[in-house]
Amino acid sequence: MKVVLDTNVLVSALLKRDSIPGRLLQAVWDGNLDLVLSEPLLAELREVLNYPKIRKRLVASAIDSELFVELLPFFTVQVDLTGVEVPRPRDAGDEMVLATLVAGQAEWLVSGDEDLLVMADQFPILSPAAFVARFLS
Repeated sequence: MKVVLDTNVLVSALLKRDSIPGRLLQAVWDGNLDLVLSEPLLAELREVLNYPKIRKRLVASAIDSELFVELLPFFTVQVDLTGVEVPRPRDAGDEMVLATLVAGQAEWLVSGDEDLLVMADQFPILSPAAFVARFLS
């Protein structure tokens, strides 16, 4: 199953491996989910992982976020967002997340972002908990 994991899900998975987002990332590593990724989504992940409070928690947990970002594309289906148009979400910064879903023809977008979750009537979007309960339990 092809899925897009929003940046908030990927960061949460790194910070708490035994969490629900951690289970999603483990399913990707295990080959049970195909992760769809675009360069803008990867760039946002790189940026968020460098926020001082996130970086501090990662260092404290001995997590090499640079290595994670470097290796992540090898476990993903990479898509180009050129020419992909989607309705503008409440938060314009989330447009590339929706575009990744559409370009990658993913079955689901998994996000904890309310600005995206409110669009679940237009796109296949689930919270991490709802996705795990439905597909990984």
